[in-house]
Amino acid sequence: MSAPSTPLPQDDVAAIDQLRSVYAQLTKELNKIIVGQNDVIEQLCICLFARGHALLMGVPGLAKTLLVSRLAETMSLSFSRIQFTPDLMPMDITGTDILQETATGKREFEFVKGPVFANIVLADEINRAPAKTQAAMLEAMQEHRVTVAGRTYTLEQPFFVLATQNPIEQEGTYPLPEAQLDRFMFMIGVDYPSREEEITIAKTTTGATTPRLEHVLDGQRVIAYQDLVRRVPVPDHIYEFIVDLVRRTRPNGAEAPSWLKPLVGWGAGPRAVQYLVLGAKARAALHGSYMVRREDVTAVVESVLRHRVMTTFTAESDGVDSKQVVKRLVTELSNEK
Repeated sequence: MSAPSTPLPQDDVAAIDQLRSVYAQLTKELNKIIVGQNDVIEQLCICLFARGHALLMGVPGLAKTLLVSRLAETMSLSFSRIQFTPDLMPMDITGTDILQETATGKREFEFVKGPVFANIVLADEINRAPAKTQAAMLEAMQEHRVTVAGRTYTLEQPFFVLATQNPIEQEGTYPLPEAQLDRFMFMIGVDYPSREEEITIAKTTTGATTPRLEHVLDGQRVIAYQDLVRRVPVPDHIYEFIVDLVRRTRPNGAEAPSWLKPLVGWGAGPRAVQYLVLGAKARAALHGSYMVRREDVTAVVESVLRHRVMTTFTAESDGVDSKQVVKRLVTELSNEK
């Protein structure tokens, strides 16, 4: 097993210890409001500290909006929610120039910022907006800036977009193309709570009082921890594991197993490799590890690959989805290595 070429300096080791403590505090605060979604909380925090964006899949009523707004509250970050609808225009997201009268009586155009100018943006039901509006949102995600009337405006950092899709209601929607789905670092599934968790939800959310959340982080510390995540060392054998795994998802590649070829129409690209590395780095730091381990990769692999592995009609008819394909690939590769 090869060791990372450059171990962490002592200051970074201390910073990772601090981040682990901060992550524990964040989880504790969010658990005052959110019941039974610790895996989702972890995936969101990994994505945030890795400077990625997430797509959340879950039926209505699972506290997705509440979770994101409370996450922003615990981090003292600004939060905005954009409800995507078929009549939503790009300027409704980015902002627009409005003619205003100045103190001297002159009229000048003044730029009024749209809801995308926030640290954490919830793009609710992003697949309900037409392609032009989706593209404006995705451009802001990729470039961290918007262009209006020929002028460019930089978005405040940190900048994190969480988009949601309703998996059961597809009428009147504009599904995101694969190329746009690839811009999301994670696709996170939100499942129903267990019976015990649902009883707890009923008891704790129907009373007269709402728990008060403490501020754990501010924007500058979030940025500092994002920089720290980039410096977490990765052993060579982990890089090799990640690259080999992603290459096996491509049905036309020599590395793809024979069973995968009829089930997958299109595999993951190099961006998946980058996001697996960054996600593993962020998870390692959140859990207090000073280097990336195999378990850090396997903890994020489903969220990174499930929307980048496109299954065929044959797979759908056999009841096989991308999660099952990814799980089998990871098991086989782990057994080999």
